[in-house]
Formats: sequence, structure tokens, C-alpha cells
Amino acid sequence: MFSIFSPCLGLDLGTANTLIYMRGKGIVLREPTVVAKRSGTGEILAVGEEAKRMIGRTPDNITAVKPMKDGVIADYTTTEVMLRYFLSKTAPQGLLIKRMPRLVMCLPCLVTEVERKAVQEAARSAGAKDIVLLEEPLAAAIGAGLDVNAAKGCMVVDIGGGTTETAVISLGGVAVSKSLRVGGNRMDEAIVRHVHETQGIIIGGSTAEQIKIKIGSILEGGKETGMEVKGRDAKTFLPTIINVSSESIRQALKEPAAQIVKAVIEVLEATPPELAADIINEGIVLTGGGSGLLGLNRMISKATGMPVRRAENPMDAVAIGAGIMLEEMQSRREEKQMEAEIV
Repeated sequence: MFSIFSPCLGLDLGTANTLIYMRGKGIVLREPTVVAKRSGTGEILAVGEEAKRMIGRTPDNITAVKPMKDGVIADYTTTEVMLRYFLSKTAPQGLLIKRMPRLVMCLPCLVTEVERKAVQEAARSAGAKDIVLLEEPLAAAIGAGLDVNAAKGCMVVDIGGGTTETAVISLGGVAVSKSLRVGGNRMDEAIVRHVHETQGIIIGGSTAEQIKIKIGSILEGGKETGMEVKGRDAKTFLPTIINVSSESIRQALKEPAAQIVKAVIEVLEATPPELAADIINEGIVLTGGGSGLLGLNRMISKATGMPVRRAENPMDAVAIGAGIMLEEMQSRREEKQMEAEIV
């Protein structure tokens, strides 16, 4: 399936960020999944980090959009252009024309067959040749260093920008899983809504994300902190500055956090007893950017009675897992080629 003469890439096409792993080099690209384009004509003006800086700051004739929603393609044409741009950044000038890349792409478990085909077609149109799809929680578990091929159960909760993937994995496959359309973006939206309702101030998604990262938590009894936030008064529409407290933000984050905990419990309830016993010993591993929410691991541990830890490189786990899978597939391919040559 994979030729040794073509670049081989592992792709984590996330709702919030896109990461690309190249064989022999590791992660070579980490960009926001954002595209800025001109309204009316659809002309692409910026992609990735440059486009993200435009969110909330563009004139009426320019729109910064996120072409992925809840882990699937929401805007096919924009996704294709974005993928082509990202793939071109990982290769020397002109390489995509002569040697089209082979991809291992990661997708949420909840995607439909139509959505799977849409992702494959977008990747092919962007310049990819052979494409292998890999379930995100399996990739996350591999990237987190779990022994997914062993005859025992391990559990991973991957909290991304658009979805949370909870899965029990054994013998190289997903035994039980649940996909939840709740992730970092829903947390940001909850903060935007809470600040508006409690203080009458309108803030943007980027500001909400900064608040979440700096003072966001669901940990009761911790040291209370706060931060200064710039926004717009909902009544006067004039710019203003307010202070938000960690306690207030904790109230905003309770609902999305509770939904994630509920999904974890539902997966455990559906897990066969033998695999559940393994998880009691091994614990639950958190990956994804949302796993950094302070106190989330303790909340899940308290609800399940099981040890919960965050992976060493949680934000990169899916891309690293795709890369490891890519390396293994390529190695097996090369071994078969060598055996054929010897014969």
C-alpha cells in the first residue's frame, strides 16, 4: 500500500488544530484548523496560524472560518484547499507533483460512512495518494504509550476541540467506544455564554480560550485566581475591561465537564468484566488539549473510582499514534519488498 519512494505522513485533522507526522522526522506541522477567505468570491487569503490571528478582527468582506466541525468536514472546498496548503508545507518545492504523499488519517469513531468518504476525497483532491483511516482513540492510545495489542484492556479519553472520544481498547482494536460532540470548543462557548449572562459582557472565542487556559478549572477548594479580560458591553456596545474569577469560570465549565464524565461512565458500564478488571489496574489515560483542564482527572477518578492520569504529550498523542502506525506499516512493507527481491 505504501511505497518507499513516496513521503509518508500521519495526519491528525482536528477541529481546532491540524498536526502532521512525517516518517523519520516526527511532527513537522502544527497549525490551527482555520482558513481566512474573502466573502462573495471565496478567495483564500490565509491558512493556519495567520488565519487564526484574523478571527474577530476581519473587515466585513473577510471571514475567518473553521472548516471542521465536531471532528468532521463542514466545508468541503475550504478543507481541500487547507489540506493542500498543509501538505505542501511538509514537502520540498514541487514534491507533491512528482511524489504524492501516503497518509494515515485519524477520524472520530462517530463519523458516518459518507463523512469518511468525504475526508478521503478531500485528502485525495489535496494531493494524497494512498489513504488509511485510523480511529482517533486507537491512535491516541498508541501515542500515549499504551500496549494496544496486548490481550488486556486499556482505556483512553481523548478530549479534542470538537469531540471527546472515550474507548476501551484490546488486541489492537476498539472494544467499546463513545463519541461525544463536546470538547474544547464547547468549553469556550460555555465561558462566552457565562460571561455574557453574569457580567453583561460580550467576549470572543479566542478570549474565552485564553481564560480557559489561564484560570479554567473544575477543582473545588483550590486557590482562587482571576484575570483581566477585554470585551464589549452588551448594552452600550462600548469596549470595556472586567475581571473574571476562577470560581466563576468553574461554574461555566461544570456542564461540559459533567458530560465528559458521564460518557466515561457509560463506556465503563458497557465494558466486559474482564476488560474492566484490567482498567482498574491500568487506570484511565487522558489525551487531547482538553485534558489539561485543571481538576478534570480528579473529577473522573472520583466518579469512576479508578486512577486517572494525563499522557506525557497529550496534545500530540493522536498524531504520534498515527506516526507510529505509519512506521509499522512502512516497515512491514519494506520487509516484504526485501523478501521478494531475495526470492
